[in-house]
Amino acid sequence: MRKRVVQVVASGSALALVLSACGGGGGSTTNNGATAQFNAAVGQVFNQSDKKGGTLKYAISSNWDSTDPGDTYYGLSWNLIRTYTRALTMFKIEPGSGSQTLVGDLAQDVGQTNDGGKTWTYKLRPGLKFEDGTPITSKDVEYAVSRSLEKGTLVNGPTYFNDFLDLKGYQGPYTSKGEDNPAIDTPDDQTIVFHLKQAFGGFDYFAMLPSTAPVPQAKDTGVKYKEHPVSSGPYKFESYQQDKSFTLVRNDQWDPSTDPNRKALPDRYEITIGANADDIDNRIISGDLHVDIAGTGVQPAALSRVLGDPTLKARADNPSSARLNYTSINPKVAPLDNIECRKAVLYAADRTLYQQAYGGPLAGGDIATGLLPPVIPGFQKLDIYPAGADNKGDLDKAKASLAACGHPDGFATNMAYRAERPKEKAVAEGLQQSLARVGIKLTLKAYPTGDYFALYAGKPSFRNSNNLGLMTNSWGADWNDGFGFLQQITDSRVIRDTGGSSNLSVMIPEVDKLIDQAIAETDKAKREAIWAQVDKRVMEEAVILPGVWAKQVTLRGVGVSNVFVNEAFGMYDFTTMGLQ
Repeated sequence: MRKRVVQVVASGSALALVLSACGGGGGSTTNNGATAQFNAAVGQVFNQSDKKGGTLKYAISSNWDSTDPGDTYYGLSWNLIRTYTRALTMFKIEPGSGSQTLVGDLAQDVGQTNDGGKTWTYKLRPGLKFEDGTPITSKDVEYAVSRSLEKGTLVNGPTYFNDFLDLKGYQGPYTSKGEDNPAIDTPDDQTIVFHLKQAFGGFDYFAMLPSTAPVPQAKDTGVKYKEHPVSSGPYKFESYQQDKSFTLVRNDQWDPSTDPNRKALPDRYEITIGANADDIDNRIISGDLHVDIAGTGVQPAALSRVLGDPTLKARADNPSSARLNYTSINPKVAPLDNIECRKAVLYAADRTLYQQAYGGPLAGGDIATGLLPPVIPGFQKLDIYPAGADNKGDLDKAKASLAACGHPDGFATNMAYRAERPKEKAVAEGLQQSLARVGIKLTLKAYPTGDYFALYAGKPSFRNSNNLGLMTNSWGADWNDGFGFLQQITDSRVIRDTGGSSNLSVMIPEVDKLIDQAIAETDKAKREAIWAQVDKRVMEEAVILPGVWAKQVTLRGVGVSNVFVNEAFGMYDFTTMGLQ
């Protein structure tokens, strides 16, 4: 399952050179004495304050799937939804690596298992209430999870509960009317127990999903629930205009004594949907707007201005995200069915051109040498196919690999990319240029973005019969651990003959076995070590050319307090902000 984001990044080598030339920005001070400087909200809280009141103004240039906690799959939504709902667990609200730690939210603590991860139990905090004052019970959580199974109605959310719960044919409260969910027990109002088909050591990440936010069955309006989700958090809906805006105000039934995580500083949030992207940047610069919800960075029109003006750069941050932009190498088409020919591709690739295609080191990201992004716990540095001191490729090793695979003069293959994504076209052109240095000839093939995985690169029969040896790809973690990032792009069992999988090239039985071991492991350190092995084995087989670990340049709003990048979301934490 792909955790979807609204992605906008700069491209073009000229812009990349501008960005890489920019140095440290000048600093200024806020009203409470905090020094504004570049990356002041990365790894630390900028402008710390407990001052309450005021209106935070958010905007986004597009929409996202839904405000319904059981029907959403966008990272920005999972971040924002914590202002008006509470899940069983949540990522800790603190800067740096601590924001990747799971803690209890509705639940008093993370889950407990006594059978190696096949059954998980959570105890709710006492005193929890909905916005109308009705007590929140375990049955409200059970109903929320059960309704999220209804993918025919609530089509957007992830399917982890569908896939892992021992449902025994149960499909949800709309379809299986009058039936109890056999996978969830609620022995009392404070206790909820989940039964899985197989052991899963990282179930607390499932408990973090917005679909565990309680929903009162009597107020469930199906697809219309998004118009007013019943609040379990510090804010509730005041107004909602489809595809235009919504407003959140304080929920007077939220008891801060039951919530050790949220400060709830502003009085209200005003969210505008469908604003012009460049206008959003200009309004944040001027102080008329506080946050771009998309969290993917300023637009190209503002980027040079922000990084070239010391005062504006002092308001900017350059966070990393758990996203890898990469190229899949198809081991099912000749001569790439020979590992030495695949190695030649990795050695010959000019990684600097890959980085420039995505906007350079600041707006694009860091040159990747493995799959797991460094922000994911358990990351281990890999560099199995060094690209030379200048990252422009090792042509001698590439030529040696070509000789070893019986193609000393190179070979020809096709490379796919998504037609509507100029940065992917730039990647393909850069690889075409750099691989040609050793005689590898790429013919570039553009395919529609909407069907790229369903009908073209993601469909085995099409990619193999059309000699797609290389295929641009991109993946962001559903959550920051090995499973959340690696499983969907390295498990051969997710590949479907009918198409649709994001795994275009990894078909390694040993990796499948390692994934099963990691899934069943309840010890976090041991589980992370296994995922690191998965990363290494995939790289050893040379079926993926890593490109860049994504980064972006984001901008802090004027007068906003308690700003920091939550590493779990790769963007500012929306629950902590206030106003000076």
